[in-house]
Amino acid sequence: MQELLGLMNQHGVQTAAIDATQRDSRNAARNAGLKARPLPRYPELQHETRNEPEAVLLMRTIRSGQVVRHNGHITLIGDLNPGAELIAGGSVIVWGRLRGLVHAGALGDPTALICALELRPTQLRIADQIATPPREQATLRPEVARVDGETILVEPWEAFKR
Repeated sequence: MQELLGLMNQHGVQTAAIDATQRDSRNAARNAGLKARPLPRYPELQHETRNEPEAVLLMRTIRSGQVVRHNGHITLIGDLNPGAELIAGGSVIVWGRLRGLVHAGALGDPTALICALELRPTQLRIADQIATPPREQATLRPEVARVDGETILVEPWEAFKR
């Protein structure tokens, strides 16, 4: 512990306290004159009990350079401009123009969907699949993007909901 603290001190890092799961580590920190606090033994359980909402509703335009990230679903009532990004652990619905980058299922969910009234993205990602728009002009009707095998399939909303 003294060796580690000396090395940190050489690089200008001032240490006031150490959080550790092992009692021996906390005792060594206290012997070095630091405060020591125990860490919870099962941090993954804390993540499950957080009060984060499963979905978020945004009512605005997401402009170039802005990035919105959420662990659950994202519904945007407004436009996603080119250069803007929406990154969701779940599905993404844009009630407006989708012209930026969207990554649905970013935590690995290939069943996530991307829906928009006007789907003209710079790039679509669902789980680990990536698609860029075709060169031809996009249709101006509601569409849904989903993973179909090893590719992202974009189809009209009417065809998807049947």
